[in-house]
Amino acid sequence: MKISQITTHLEEIAPRHLQESYDNAGLIVGDAEAECTGCLISLDVTEAIIDEAMAKGCNLVVAHHPIIFGGIKQLVGANYVQRTVIKAIKNNVAIYAIHTNLDNVLHGVNAMIGEKLGLEDLTILRPKSPEQAEIGAGVVGYLAEAMEEKEFLGFLKREMETACIRHTAFLGQPIKKVALCGGSGSFLLKDAIQAGADVFITGDFKYHEFFDAEDKILIADIGHFESEQFTIPLIYRYLSEKFPTFALRFTETNTNPIKYFS
Repeated sequence: MKISQITTHLEEIAPRHLQESYDNAGLIVGDAEAECTGCLISLDVTEAIIDEAMAKGCNLVVAHHPIIFGGIKQLVGANYVQRTVIKAIKNNVAIYAIHTNLDNVLHGVNAMIGEKLGLEDLTILRPKSPEQAEIGAGVVGYLAEAMEEKEFLGFLKREMETACIRHTAFLGQPIKKVALCGGSGSFLLKDAIQAGADVFITGDFKYHEFFDAEDKILIADIGHFESEQFTIPLIYRYLSEKFPTFALRFTETNTNPIKYFS
């Protein structure tokens, strides 16, 4: 099977034209017409991921985050991006990214988080347009049963396998309606408030952005990696449904650059 058969299927699920303007989804390194010996699925691409792909006989890495966002003027190994790209090229390992295009479909990254939390009646939090209600940023849904705030945060911590949760002050009201966005989603806070959500779950909130909750919603920052880590089994699910006998591998490398001291 050719690499292009895998990437074409992924783009049927999350078309590349749905990616944000700053993004760089698609085939970043490699020959689309090369025969694929195996596919390693990861959240990020690092030198360790390329090493793992080679060790597992995979000449394709499918990742959520692109290794290249902006332009590269030289490839001299000056940083981890350049070293990773050089290693991939030298060893004939293709790199494909499925990023904000997978964020922006209803059945994508955010739906996977909703599935982990058992949310019902998921809809897009910020649709691209009234005519495209199933395309856009974030999702909002409902818990089967309301939870007290501390109980909910404990549930969230367990289900999302996060070491800590940064949150705003408790409001003394039950959690039933949940808005969320994998990765960096603080830009959707106003949408979450307008939707009447009791809590907004995402990552990468800055200090002053927590004030913007204004006692209208509980913010729960679970971390960028933690919010998107289940994108790996999501991609695996989509590929295994189409190619059930093909060699698909989960990464065993934790690429989260943030560590917690406790």
